[in-house]
Amino acid sequence: MYVKRKQKVMIGVSLLVIACLLVSGVYVYFEYYTVKKETPLQQTPVPIDDRISPLENQGVVLEVLRIRHRGLLEKLITFGNSWKNTPTFYFITNMDGLEYASKDVTQHGRTTEVLFNTWDTMFEENKIMRDAEEEQETSTVTLTIVEQVKSGLFGRKTEDVPRDSLTVTYDYRTGRWSGDDNFKDYDGYGHYLGETFEIWFNLYQIDYDNDFIPYWTEVNILGTDPTVDDSKLDPDGDGIPTSWEWKWGYDPFTWDDHENLDPDLDGLNNLEEYQMAKWFADPFIQDIYMEVDVMGRGGLLDPPHYLFKESQQGIIERFAEHNIRVYIDDGWPNSPKHGGGDLVPHIDKLSQDSGMILQYYNNYFPEERRGIFRYVVIGHGGGFQHPAYNNIYDTIQISYASGKFQLIEQLKSFIILGRIPTQRGARVSLGSTLLHEMAHSCSVSAENCNFGGIDNVSYSWIILPKKSYVDTWGQYVSSLNYLYTHDPNVFDLSDGKNGPPYDQNDWGYMFVGYFQYNSEFIEEPFYEANTGETMLVQNEWRVTGYTYDANLTEQFVHYIGDWSPVDPIQVNWSVYKLVDIEHNPNSRMIKVFAQPKIKTTQQWVLFKEGDLDFEGNLEFYSFDDILNEKIG
Repeated sequence: MYVKRKQKVMIGVSLLVIACLLVSGVYVYFEYYTVKKETPLQQTPVPIDDRISPLENQGVVLEVLRIRHRGLLEKLITFGNSWKNTPTFYFITNMDGLEYASKDVTQHGRTTEVLFNTWDTMFEENKIMRDAEEEQETSTVTLTIVEQVKSGLFGRKTEDVPRDSLTVTYDYRTGRWSGDDNFKDYDGYGHYLGETFEIWFNLYQIDYDNDFIPYWTEVNILGTDPTVDDSKLDPDGDGIPTSWEWKWGYDPFTWDDHENLDPDLDGLNNLEEYQMAKWFADPFIQDIYMEVDVMGRGGLLDPPHYLFKESQQGIIERFAEHNIRVYIDDGWPNSPKHGGGDLVPHIDKLSQDSGMILQYYNNYFPEERRGIFRYVVIGHGGGFQHPAYNNIYDTIQISYASGKFQLIEQLKSFIILGRIPTQRGARVSLGSTLLHEMAHSCSVSAENCNFGGIDNVSYSWIILPKKSYVDTWGQYVSSLNYLYTHDPNVFDLSDGKNGPPYDQNDWGYMFVGYFQYNSEFIEEPFYEANTGETMLVQNEWRVTGYTYDANLTEQFVHYIGDWSPVDPIQVNWSVYKLVDIEHNPNSRMIKVFAQPKIKTTQQWVLFKEGDLDFEGNLEFYSFDDILNEKIG
């Protein structure tokens, strides 16, 4: 009886085991045989297409876009008429051994000497071409500026003196060059700041689809079609085409916030930098653009109003000394309707309190230029830098008295303001006055600096200033100090060499992008001297959809080191991480913000975007890293 019961139990257990095996088998069958499994994609190495010019005849083109002589300012602030002596110069190129001198112009078999006779060759572009051996990897290009200097008795002879020379090596695979000018170097790509001359140039190779992205880069790095013009395509939909993003180191297939990215902190976002590319804009070098209009005459005794070319060159040079590039449209040939050089209606009295500048701003300053250009009116009486629209300091009005029949006005200007009634004095005075107002538009003001030397009128008359003023604020030798605004020997901002408390480094407080933002102060109109009030507006800074990350900020600071986009001014860094992915599907994981370490602004600017790798480390797109991976 016991044995039979034991046998039944064993049979039951056996049946249970068999049932479990059947269920397991069915599960295995359906899981591994009836369900189609996805297999991981295998990374297949893509072979490098090492051809350089399979679609076109290989050759390199040098564009000499602009040459500016840097010597005018020094002559302008020196007693005498040497500033009237316009320089004469030409350039010599050597491209893989082929030498060309721009002065030797051959037409119909006859060679004539043609020279530049100007301080600035803007809009006098030149082009030189050089054939290359097919599949040649690099070309060496040298550009030398030669000045013709008068010599001999009475200056009847001339001597050719080589001044500045630069040599670069052009890479046909990448379309970039290196040497005396490099991508993201200190003074800008395609720009050379020499001792005597400032040079803008461009290099490219003959290209089948006219987007000037080399074949090798298109097929091996970008994966684009070398037969299609990528200067018209925007595959990531961020508003800027592939060719510009490639040139300046952005990923053409990843959406970037170009509407807010401003890596050089000059107030021009990348969309605006792209828009201004034909006027030398560099997204990594601070650019200042100004549109200048002039008032019509107010009568027979009122002289024509215009901005002297010498005054312009003085301003351009002062900013160039600090690696800031200034461009002044006073009638450019290719500017839009109501661009620079308009003749605007005459107004005798145009104060900042009246707000009448708005009529010029609305009717003579194109909307597409607002936020890119500062707007300047050369007018009649007074001078100021003040908002025309909202509370944004992008508008300037200045004046000068230079008419031959304005003797009383010129005498008053000399006694009260120190304006020298000579041609040189007029040019220095006008340029220095504009420099004064430009500094305000770059955040250097009495309120922002909390510095009493700026716009101080307690000196009494210029020709007989108070001793107490001379002993104190007289140490502040700057165009921002009314004591020196019209001094024919200054035409500069202070470098702070006399030290506090009566001197400061104006150039060290420059925030070029200041003109883009609403000011922290609201200037109420006032009608009696020194009775006006200013009211501080507390601004909040917010980054929607992101949160500040201290660890990533520390990681970025370690990565970037002491480098600054506005050197020698240092910056604070903040890294923000995306938290609201649902409402920001196109946004990058990381935003890096920069803030100049100066007391004139608290503004944070979007400097860079990036992502995170699998380990949570910062990851930024790099054309050079991809290139190194490709070539091993």
